[in-house]
Amino acid sequence: MPKTARKTPAATPATAKQRPLPPNPPSAPSKELHVFDNPSPERDYVIHFEIPEFTCLCPLTGQPDFAHIAIDCIPDRLCVELKSLKMYMWSYRGEGAFHEKVTNTILDDFVRAIRPRYARVAARWNVRGGIHTNVVADFRKRGWKAQQNVELPRHAHETGLLG
Repeated sequence: MPKTARKTPAATPATAKQRPLPPNPPSAPSKELHVFDNPSPERDYVIHFEIPEFTCLCPLTGQPDFAHIAIDCIPDRLCVELKSLKMYMWSYRGEGAFHEKVTNTILDDFVRAIRPRYARVAARWNVRGGIHTNVVADFRKRGWKAQQNVELPRHAHETGLLG
């Protein structure tokens, strides 16, 4: 008995069409930093953010500049929501700005959004023209005094020595 070729159904108009993206997709770059209430405002504690893939454009050449940005903060009443921080960082991809300006603007926007007790932005820029640039900017809330550091012994899990 001869085998008959199996026909694949033709795409219907509903499945063949691509749906248009919404006008403001939820994961679009944005300069808006969303916040939430600090769950432990009675305590000084450090939040550390690492943004290893930050990009913007050189304002003179239009070439991409790459940086590893670290943000440390001691929150007061508010904390920044992570997805909005990601979208905020993404918003710089098409902007031209000098390293010093970008680093200080990130700090200013972060401080404006959450009004922390302390914040520090450290940007380690990739080599360009044989020069490696680091820019560090910080903010201290007026009247806030840092608590004394507590030195603890290093444990195996912190050093990666677990076997």
